[in-house]
Amino acid sequence: MRVLAVVPARGGSAGVPLKNLEKVGGIPLVARAVEACLRAELVDEVVVTTDHDRIAQVAADAGARVVRRPADLSGPTASSESAVLHALGELGEDPEVVVLVQCTSAFIDPRDIDAAVAKVLNGEADSVFAGTETYEFVWSAAGDGINHDPSVRPRRQDREPDFRETGAFYVMRTAGLREHGHRFFGTVAVQPVPARHAVEIDTPEDLEIVRALAPFVDEPLPIDVDAVVTDFDGVHTDDRAFVDSEGREMVAVSRSDGMGVALLRRAGVKVLVLSTERNPVVAARAGKLGVPVVQGLGAKDAALRDWLAAEGIDPERVAYVGNDVNDLSCMALVGWPVAVPDAHPRVRAAARVVLSAPGGAGAVRELSDRVLAARPAVAEAAEGAPVAARGPVPSATFRAQPAPVRIGRSLVGPGQPVYMIAEIGINHNGDVDIARKLIDVAAEAGCQAVKFQKRTPEICVPMEQRGQIRQTPWGEMTYMEYKIRTEFGADEYGHIAKYCEERGVDWFASPWDVPSVDFLESMDVVAHKVASASVTDHELLRALAATRKPIILSTGMSTMEEIDAAVEILGTERLVMMHATSTYPLPPEEANLRMIGTLQERYGVPVGYSGHERGLQISLAAVTLGAVTVERHITLDRTMWGSDHAASLEPSGVEHLVRDIRIIETALGDGVKKVFPGEEAPRARLRRVTA
Repeated sequence: MRVLAVVPARGGSAGVPLKNLEKVGGIPLVARAVEACLRAELVDEVVVTTDHDRIAQVAADAGARVVRRPADLSGPTASSESAVLHALGELGEDPEVVVLVQCTSAFIDPRDIDAAVAKVLNGEADSVFAGTETYEFVWSAAGDGINHDPSVRPRRQDREPDFRETGAFYVMRTAGLREHGHRFFGTVAVQPVPARHAVEIDTPEDLEIVRALAPFVDEPLPIDVDAVVTDFDGVHTDDRAFVDSEGREMVAVSRSDGMGVALLRRAGVKVLVLSTERNPVVAARAGKLGVPVVQGLGAKDAALRDWLAAEGIDPERVAYVGNDVNDLSCMALVGWPVAVPDAHPRVRAAARVVLSAPGGAGAVRELSDRVLAARPAVAEAAEGAPVAARGPVPSATFRAQPAPVRIGRSLVGPGQPVYMIAEIGINHNGDVDIARKLIDVAAEAGCQAVKFQKRTPEICVPMEQRGQIRQTPWGEMTYMEYKIRTEFGADEYGHIAKYCEERGVDWFASPWDVPSVDFLESMDVVAHKVASASVTDHELLRALAATRKPIILSTGMSTMEEIDAAVEILGTERLVMMHATSTYPLPPEEANLRMIGTLQERYGVPVGYSGHERGLQISLAAVTLGAVTVERHITLDRTMWGSDHAASLEPSGVEHLVRDIRIIETALGDGVKKVFPGEEAPRARLRRVTA
């Protein structure tokens, strides 16, 4: 275990009794902390240390390991550090890094935890804390300026920000924590987090604030349930009714809601409509949807309990959608209370999810899409297109950024530095010294990884080619002898693994046959690469899927149907795809870089680019279009003997490629329009009319 997250969660609390069990967005605070840690790619295990039985049960249900906290470490004066050190003692092992996570912060982004952990793992800091930028002027009670001179009031844009400690999480080297007994030591760094995540719960008023914020701050994740129950008025409708001269009512509904319900039923999700009023409009709409309806209810929660018992459905796996206070009792019964955006304030506060589409305008369809996104397999999407059979399925309404994939020392995905892979391949010509020099080239240019190729020649070399005579630097030999001569074995890869560790780069390879997968597993590679030529080798793909390692899948020379079949075998949980065109060298008109977006939309995974072109322009353009990793062949000299050297980058080319990609990453920005400091002077000088 390299990284351990510890969540202290005692039962006592002065400001809010049993605060750690209070729900925000429908989830207890301790469970929210556990889930944030579990979703962090760099965290290996999550422990909750507590003295309270109910907290222990909720933590265990959320997926944490529970350590019982003794009474002398559970009082109001006990430090969080003492709880962490006790937990480490109970576990009997020391991870390299420990993360202290506080339940009092309801909004913790796993990506922020990962970024902070990475700073410690890569040696940038010994201790990292979550902080939010502040430009506030702080005063003492005696009227003294703490962080400013009261006689000088610089503008915000002329000041460097301070950082307010949020209390959300702290990342520390375990050895340093043991030595100092405190969370701050050595080189201390801040992990900036947005202000909307920086509300700490100490009072009942704080709790109300975060409950009101939750619908707007929480990410719209898929909703994993077995049943959807809805109110009618205000959910299927906009809560208005049209009455004709004879007193007959009509309501407006959304056709897209009907399709959403049909997709739910097709996927095996139970659907029920509950309504307090008895109205033929409700019955007619439910009949049109083909779902049961219960009307004229005095107590909707009793009817819901009866239906769930009759259907044998766990209430925790039910979503209930409401809009008014008479829905609160039902929302309290289920695991996923949901509200429409114009719902009563008390209903929005009680909801785990607040939809973006109003009632009567696609609210039910939005919920349906998010429920379907959590199903392991869906027969077809709304448009009738086939859907990949593994992992959450993106829809037109629900689109989340692909989760990053951890490969060795790095996270690969949107929002992370572009993962640079130097493809050594077979350009080592069977010489470990050349391989070391190429590793040096990659490391000094700033690449995070080098990649090789691994074959079993007796399997991979076609029979008709084995006896062909080749002229090589080692003299005349058969093609089979040549392939065996240039193939690295355990000794060579052992040296390579050790040297890559010394140079601080990951290494892995493209296996071309099943025995090569077993070989690479014996070398404990951090990932596997599927070469474009192997996309249709399903036996190889099944062997790779069985390793449970991250997989990088190149898609050159493949049809969408062939890629679909490969993804169905590999799954999407730890998959990174690479857009590629297998033309050597690649002409610009065959680059087709917009496929980067197409692959991400279709499969919902991080997508990079594997290039075989001359020059740097196409690879740089790929980054601007969203490529999260770039792979290029490298060589010491393009004139060297061998088939791949001519289409490879020499050392200066690798250095320039990495340099320019890092510049592009900085230049892309965040997409939020702002006036930058460098614009202030020309703005003041050139603007004739101010807004």
